[in-house]
Amino acid sequence: MMPKLHPTLSPFCHALGLAGLLLAVPGAVRADESATPVWRFGGFGTAAVVHSSEHKADFSSTPLNPGRAGYSRDWSADVDSRLGAQLTYNQDRWSAVLQVVAEHNLKNSYSPVVEWANVKYQATADLSLRVGRIALPLFLNADYRKAAYALPWVRTPVELYSALPVTNSDGVDATYRWSAFGLRNETQVLAGRTRADLGDDLQARATGMAGFSHTSRLGDLSVRVTGIKGTLRMRIAPELIDALRQLGPAGVGLAERYETNGKRATVVGVGVNYDPGAWFLMAEIARINARSMLGDKTAGYVSGGYRFGEFTPYAVFSKSVSNSPTEVHVLPPFAAPLEQGLNQVLSHTAVQDSASAGVRWDFMPSAALKLQYDAVKPKGGTSGTLSNVQPGFRSGHGFGVASIAVDFVF
Repeated sequence: MMPKLHPTLSPFCHALGLAGLLLAVPGAVRADESATPVWRFGGFGTAAVVHSSEHKADFSSTPLNPGRAGYSRDWSADVDSRLGAQLTYNQDRWSAVLQVVAEHNLKNSYSPVVEWANVKYQATADLSLRVGRIALPLFLNADYRKAAYALPWVRTPVELYSALPVTNSDGVDATYRWSAFGLRNETQVLAGRTRADLGDDLQARATGMAGFSHTSRLGDLSVRVTGIKGTLRMRIAPELIDALRQLGPAGVGLAERYETNGKRATVVGVGVNYDPGAWFLMAEIARINARSMLGDKTAGYVSGGYRFGEFTPYAVFSKSVSNSPTEVHVLPPFAAPLEQGLNQVLSHTAVQDSASAGVRWDFMPSAALKLQYDAVKPKGGTSGTLSNVQPGFRSGHGFGVASIAVDFVF
């Protein structure tokens, strides 16, 4: 039994059906198979090269992948290339999934990482329970962002998706499917914790995570509302924070405001997707508030495309704005070096616009070639989503990103 595909993907027929079968969380099997253990193995990958015209910084897809396109290299295969493998098991009401992904990381390696590892129990036809490492259901493409073959674009819009680089949670969740007023609904609640390796012995941990995701569908229209909260535990620039605390009330106030350790972080978002088959239109917006020097941001995008047989030209406009200051000027003159250090950290808050155009060619049943060009402009004195920023970088100066990618599943 083919699992239900993500609404955006269904018109791609057989090609995206392969991705849907590979990536769907297991648990649905035919009645005559229910008593017999069923094992399935598959995988996905992307071979891509990226060029950035910005020579004072590197273009990055997420903060956990420093990219290397731009300042470090004229063309880089590190930004989007990855390889993933997935093993699933089904028997009666029980199922399990293990997914491992290898992609460039902050340690400048492609060390495999366990992305999913969970066991699922189908309590009723409509209620399922899982325990283990679970994909965070925060955005429309949460389940598919690593397997770019299941996306219309080369990558998910960085303004939104790179704002929350963590993609999974170690914990439990429950999903209930129900219908009302002609709508097909799916409500998911979760609890757990997660962590991300930031290199140089620095880890970001989120504890006490609790969240929900609710999706309603009516014909070709689907709407998803999501929210999650947790306590962020990491120490960024601890010497700077400690020095600010020695400066009296003004310094203490800044230290309390921008300290990253033990702060409550929240994400609230909504996504809309309309896909009648020949074309698609989707949009998402979310607020990500870390209540620290990591920022309080609102980010979103709108994207559309038209399908001409094997070809799908598309366009994307995305934007990220800061809801908190990216520069402060409240300390006395003698503390100017500390204020400058704090402002340097705040300048990494992603205030940025992007306009993208591309085309997808499904040249094989299980492979697609994508060409994409992004016109990107960091704003507000920030470096946007760029990494490895060098002296002489100018905020407000636009640059271009050209990407060539082959996505596949097996």
